[in-house]
Amino acid sequence: MKRLLLLLALAVVVIGGYLYYREVTTGPKFALGQAAKAVHDHDVSNFEKYVDVESVTGSLVDQVADQSKAMGLVVPGGGLVTRGLLGLAKPQLAKAARKEVQRFVETGSLEAAAASQPERTVKVSMAALASKVISPESSFKGVKYVNEQGEQALVGLEFTQPKYDTTMVLEVKMRDRGDYWQVTEITNLGQTLGHVARLEKQRRLGGRN
Repeated sequence: MKRLLLLLALAVVVIGGYLYYREVTTGPKFALGQAAKAVHDHDVSNFEKYVDVESVTGSLVDQVADQSKAMGLVVPGGGLVTRGLLGLAKPQLAKAARKEVQRFVETGSLEAAAASQPERTVKVSMAALASKVISPESSFKGVKYVNEQGEQALVGLEFTQPKYDTTMVLEVKMRDRGDYWQVTEITNLGQTLGHVARLEKQRRLGGRN
């Protein structure tokens, strides 16, 4: 009986150890860490392994289009860009956004990424918008939550936003690709941009008092 209990305890330890090892070497957090390392190492190829850049940027263009009214408060001239115009320019914007992401990974600079955008009808820089949510003064606080649902996971990444004396959580959707996880979408960037716009409006109104 004692031997059976010992074997069961050993099995639990082995299984638990394997699951822990799998989580820290192939789970969503590990994939995000690898993506961050790729940015640090300026490794575009490895970054694109852990981040589906085409899927992410396509989604971002749609979200920005939904927040076109708020863009005037966060980006100079953004209020002049209508939702319809953004929709028509989506392929162009998505292509430019992918180029900005690649440039950011290569240089580690949002400014360099924004400067890399080619001439186009609608000049909306995803890098410039991202810098309004995560400013140069922002710092990464940590992973707020990880909700795994089968082959998908939602991960909340919390950042400080000193300009407004608050924190913001960007939620990324990830998919299990078998031996690694990959970011496929930032689900709430549009909502976060709208929130930043409201905070900016309050800041400006407060400055007039």
